[in-house]
Amino acid sequence: MIKYTTYGKFQSEMNSYYKRTGMKMQFPEMIARMDEKGLMDQSPSYVRIPLDSLSMDDEEFDKLVDSIPLHIGATYNGSNEIGEDKMIPSLFDVFTIRHPRLTRHSSHTHNYFELNFVVKGSANFYFEETCRKMNEGEVSIIAPGSTHDLVIEDETSIVYTVCIRRSTFESTFSSLMYQQDLLSGFFRTMLKDEKHSNYLMLFTENNMECRIFLRKLLIETENQDSYSNNCCINLINLFFSNLLRNYSKTISFYNYDINSDFSLVLQYIQHNYQNLTLSSLAEFFHYSEPHLCTLIKQNTGKNYTDLIKSLRMKNAKDLLMNTTQKINEIAEEIGYNSADHFSRVFRGEFGMSPAEFRKQNKIDGPFIPFSTEN
Repeated sequence: MIKYTTYGKFQSEMNSYYKRTGMKMQFPEMIARMDEKGLMDQSPSYVRIPLDSLSMDDEEFDKLVDSIPLHIGATYNGSNEIGEDKMIPSLFDVFTIRHPRLTRHSSHTHNYFELNFVVKGSANFYFEETCRKMNEGEVSIIAPGSTHDLVIEDETSIVYTVCIRRSTFESTFSSLMYQQDLLSGFFRTMLKDEKHSNYLMLFTENNMECRIFLRKLLIETENQDSYSNNCCINLINLFFSNLLRNYSKTISFYNYDINSDFSLVLQYIQHNYQNLTLSSLAEFFHYSEPHLCTLIKQNTGKNYTDLIKSLRMKNAKDLLMNTTQKINEIAEEIGYNSADHFSRVFRGEFGMSPAEFRKQNKIDGPFIPFSTEN
């Protein structure tokens, strides 16, 4: 039978228990304790979301969240493996909560993706039993099957947690993951790797737009009408797009095999590919050339030469479509010594010359509504 409490009532019990005993509980343990004490409600309380909720400051919105009901349907079984059916309501693909504070550290795994965003204060992020501090504006995205935990050590820090079904992630957000750039490719490879635990981390400087997306997700989670799930999917899609557009340079990855931040290598390649050699890249990062070749192949699916060529061709297409630069100027900009060499490679990739490609894909200019031709 489903029972109810509110974020505020639950957190008040957590705070009180910790102050009285100096001990912490996990979320399901506290829910069971509240149920035993008769503190759970049989029906949810009604919450009216004010129209100005998105313009509230963090503390005001957090007080609003205190009044939102929590729907409790699953019982605690002591397992450290949490299935999505225990966390995500059956009619939802994306589900957002405010992370409970003062919980006892207990590493666990689950079969869905988890996103954590530190809105205010800080939290301790445990991954493979290594702890690092997450601060305001930091985002972690944790792949299924990864052993982890997030612990908020004080009563005022605010963290939003978004749970996304694995099937939904792969079907709905694949267009974002398959953008033709190195970091998106690495993002896709890491998060879909079923063999090893993985996460990625970004820093948003606590951008207000990101926080508004998350507030909307919390509100839609509470609405639970026939539109809510689609709204949640679209909102998290917008959130991811915002992250990749504005903060991709802040991405860092965990990789069990490499045991280093390989995204730095990818970023270096992306910014220096025009005149980069394998030997200079290996020297810069203190790798042997064979080992570096293996890492590049493992994490991008391409060998070094093909990777550089794909970056050059992508940039070439952008320049051909969006500038009036001459072919020899484009060739020089992307790292070819001659226009002839560039043209041969381009024709081999796309079956036409750069000039033909430009003619077929030329962008005539901005569309002006209601304009008339002279």
